[in-house]
Amino acid sequence: MSEAEVLMDRMYRRQRYIYDATRKFYLLGRDATIAELDAQPGDGVLEIGCGTGRNLVKMARRYPQARFFGLDVSNEMLESARAAIARAGLESRVRVAQGDATSFDAARLFGRPSFERVMISYALSMIPPWREALAQAVDALAPGGSLHIVDFGDQAGLPAPFRAGLNRWLAAFDVTPRVTMRAELAALSASRGVRCEARDHLRGYAIRAVIEKPGPRASDIAGRRAS
Repeated sequence: MSEAEVLMDRMYRRQRYIYDATRKFYLLGRDATIAELDAQPGDGVLEIGCGTGRNLVKMARRYPQARFFGLDVSNEMLESARAAIARAGLESRVRVAQGDATSFDAARLFGRPSFERVMISYALSMIPPWREALAQAVDALAPGGSLHIVDFGDQAGLPAPFRAGLNRWLAAFDVTPRVTMRAELAALSASRGVRCEARDHLRGYAIRAVIEKPGPRASDIAGRRAS
């Protein structure tokens, strides 16, 4: 097992049982990000750092004609994800696999090389080589696809005491807000020829961003051929 697998399994071996009940109070903006995915029939949607499967279940229910895939480095979290997917009766449309966000092989894990939508929700702040994970996520996009990100922001608009308390709390869970996220997204977009829009959420508590890859979507090409 890699060092990342060992660390995450150790962290979530017990936490996974209470993760969703506790994180809903401070992992803000996830449902708004899901609502903006606009997944179309036949789309493949990948969540990197899918954790307990909470987002995958919500996405699959919201977009019933798309297919969903989840990746996480922690087998402990994936055990919870598989159970949640089974309880929701979504096993035919949602698949999860163990893998590293910085180096996964989508074709080997899921039988497809790219996805129309990719989502990363509060995972970059827990991945030390987070820039590499971002680049890998962009590479996983199909032409015309989009990457949707929500994570802790630079907190610039928050009161200093609240900001200090929040960061102490996050540090206890090995979470590090990526305060240079906006600049890194701009640099990545310029180097990869993609378009990025980033905005603060709740006075900088979080940052939400969308990266769009140019090119015609496969569904659009199929539609033109059919006509």
